[in-house]
Amino acid sequence: MTQTLPTAPRRREPVHPTPEWAHPGKSLLLPAFWVVLMLIAGGAVRVALFVRDSFAAYPTATLLALVLFGLYAVPFCVFVAALDYLEREPPLLLATAFAWGGLVATSISIRGNAAVHNLVAKLASPGLAAEWGSALAGPTVEEIAKALGIVAIVLVARAQVNSVLDGVVYGSLVGLGFQVVEDVVYAVNAVAVAGRGDQVAPVIATFLLRGFLAGLWSHTLFGALAGAGIGYLAVRTDRSLLVRVTVAVLSVLGAMAIHFLWNSPLLSLGGGAGIFGDLFVKGIPPLLMILLLVRGVRHREADYYMGQLAALGDRRIATEDELRVLGHGHLRAGARRYAYGRGGVKARRAVRRLQRAQARLAVELSRGVVRSGPAPAPDPAAAPTASAVGVARVADGPTCAPILGGSHAVRWRDRVLVERGRMLALGHPEATAPLSHNGSIRRILGGIAVFLAAMIVVGLSLIALGAS
Repeated sequence: MTQTLPTAPRRREPVHPTPEWAHPGKSLLLPAFWVVLMLIAGGAVRVALFVRDSFAAYPTATLLALVLFGLYAVPFCVFVAALDYLEREPPLLLATAFAWGGLVATSISIRGNAAVHNLVAKLASPGLAAEWGSALAGPTVEEIAKALGIVAIVLVARAQVNSVLDGVVYGSLVGLGFQVVEDVVYAVNAVAVAGRGDQVAPVIATFLLRGFLAGLWSHTLFGALAGAGIGYLAVRTDRSLLVRVTVAVLSVLGAMAIHFLWNSPLLSLGGGAGIFGDLFVKGIPPLLMILLLVRGVRHREADYYMGQLAALGDRRIATEDELRVLGHGHLRAGARRYAYGRGGVKARRAVRRLQRAQARLAVELSRGVVRSGPAPAPDPAAAPTASAVGVARVADGPTCAPILGGSHAVRWRDRVLVERGRMLALGHPEATAPLSHNGSIRRILGGIAVFLAAMIVVGLSLIALGAS
């Protein structure tokens, strides 16, 4: 008997069963694909010409800027890509989002910002343009250029944007690409302004100032906020078009407002020490707001996918404690650490493999249906230790397990059972860990301490570079 999978405890955005991005031929037929491709190619040419001229004038400084900001992007990319742990985005699409920000949005902004500065100088005064030009040009030109990149992702691969969190991920990467390339441009320009030839000190100062002091609440966060709104517009078809458009517009305007505040002289304390004051007054509140937004949409998506696994009612697939752990990144990591303490490296790897298989199964469940049937046994060839008898020892679950519609769901169901058998053989039947509230407090306090220490070190480094 075939039945529709029960609904999740909390409503999630519709999931599309067949991603267009999985079929390159279909993407090639979309006009948006060719528009995006041509714009990225044109932006790549402009950025390549800039890099060529910079190498000709300042080879050492340009190389250092590329290396520093390239390495700087790595942890951001890892963090952003891991935001959607339960449904990872295609690497090619993530690279496209980064390329739009770094190549297209920056190319548009270079000319657009100059035009806005000139317009303000002519309509008002050169002094006003010098003081407020960045606050007026940055939010309007740059945020619109980045938002267009998120829209382009939706048009090219609509089915891959199937939750608000997906919009956050793609928006963050568009912003990160913009931030990295813009910072390289600023670093090379700082060398030129210093007028001391091919020196690395201006590059290091720019890296510390724009990378560390300003990077945490810069374009990556602006893009995340805009991406959340555009993702809402694309996926929340249960809402009226007016509501969805309003949310998208407000999100982009919110990103522009935060950008405007950051670039403007408003609330600026002035002086060298005032830099830190500006960071805490103008940087931390938006940072906390957007982090809370991301946390909310992550929990919403986790609730949906955990509902898919819970609806199976099979404790061999996921126990109640495992469902609680799987939806939270720090709990997943805690379960792996706990397994390592009990069974060493093999147990930790087994927990990681089970968590990944459970996550993939949850995604496939959201795209298909289930029908009742006899409980399948794991594949003995894939894991000799995962016998049917061993699997049955996990818990006193139902004797009749769901058989899933769709080959991908069946494959990941079998993979979960195989990994469960491996864990049983290691004497560690559950991918969970005891709750520890003190551990959470220690992580928060430790993060704050590291952040403050890093800010102090960066500030002292900037002072030393300025004095040299």
